[in-house]
Amino acid sequence: MRMLPVCALLMSVALATPAVVAIEYPYHTAEPQKTGWPLTAEERAYVVNKPEYDRRPGRESNKHLPALWPVVPSAGFWGGTSWLDTHAKLVDYVQANKGPIDVLLVGDSITQQWGSPLDKGVLNDAWKKHFANYKTINIGIGGDKSQNVLWRLDHGGVEGLEPKVIILMIGNNNMFFTPETGVEAAAKGVQMCVANVREKFPNAEVIAAQILPCHAPGVAFYEDIKKTNTAITALKLDSDPKVHVIDLWGDFTNADGTIKKALFTPDNIHLSLEGYAVFAERLKPLLDKFIGGKGLGGDVVIPTKKAAAAASPDIADFAGDFIRLDGTLKSELYADKHLHPNEAGYEILASRLKPLIEKAFGGK
Repeated sequence: MRMLPVCALLMSVALATPAVVAIEYPYHTAEPQKTGWPLTAEERAYVVNKPEYDRRPGRESNKHLPALWPVVPSAGFWGGTSWLDTHAKLVDYVQANKGPIDVLLVGDSITQQWGSPLDKGVLNDAWKKHFANYKTINIGIGGDKSQNVLWRLDHGGVEGLEPKVIILMIGNNNMFFTPETGVEAAAKGVQMCVANVREKFPNAEVIAAQILPCHAPGVAFYEDIKKTNTAITALKLDSDPKVHVIDLWGDFTNADGTIKKALFTPDNIHLSLEGYAVFAERLKPLLDKFIGGKGLGGDVVIPTKKAAAAASPDIADFAGDFIRLDGTLKSELYADKHLHPNEAGYEILASRLKPLIEKAFGGK
């Protein structure tokens, strides 16, 4: 993949014709290995030892370039090797299922919760009801932003797969950063992810789902998602006949704009099983059209039966404990200027971690 100077910010993608063209990222990062898997020792050290903030475009030259964050590949970071280990598990999963598949699911926690090898390895009931005969690979990772998906796609995340259909939903976690990046950049992050999978899989149909609503009208997250979706629509991604944009907003909101609570978990971000059922119903006509009765069968290979030790934490869930409905931080949980938790904050973290640790160690 060639790189463009900053001045050419996304112009090549924004003006691209429906024909598949090479992706041209708008910035040269200091990343030593731009593509490929496994990682070199130098690339691994770069990803593991530098928090994501220190790898963003412009950091190496002391410049602040937030508009580029969503559109330039960047590995995620949860501290240590956790995020990279999670990506590696999915690479192993992909390599165990190389060749033709029916559906490739790409995204963040909402995608992961369709059912993932990072969890129980079984697709949820809503998926199985309609698509049990489709060989489906899910590479969603909770907490991912568009730039993290781009990095995974370029570093072994889909290598060797031959999907008929790709379902992409990404952008929710970019809303944490829209005060700096702006919503237009967040929308172009989605556009860049679409361009990436189109380049890698020119014969696949791409279903790009716009970002689902969350929280409530008036909340910063809700309003920025709505604006980002408007910006995505303006990009006319479906001018490419292989790209099919679906808008789920009306399915998940009431007439007054509030979210349909029954379709969400208590955090008002993630979907309940009923929510996934609604999502599946919207996908069904498209998957029937593109695959129909020609599914390859639902069986996939899970490389290990052992529960993922580094399973993806749901970052949005944790953030919800520290953020009010209006999007501001709960200052009473911090010891300093909204950076480090105080004792009360650590109590909340400990209470959230306790069941996960107990599950991982099984009382041993």
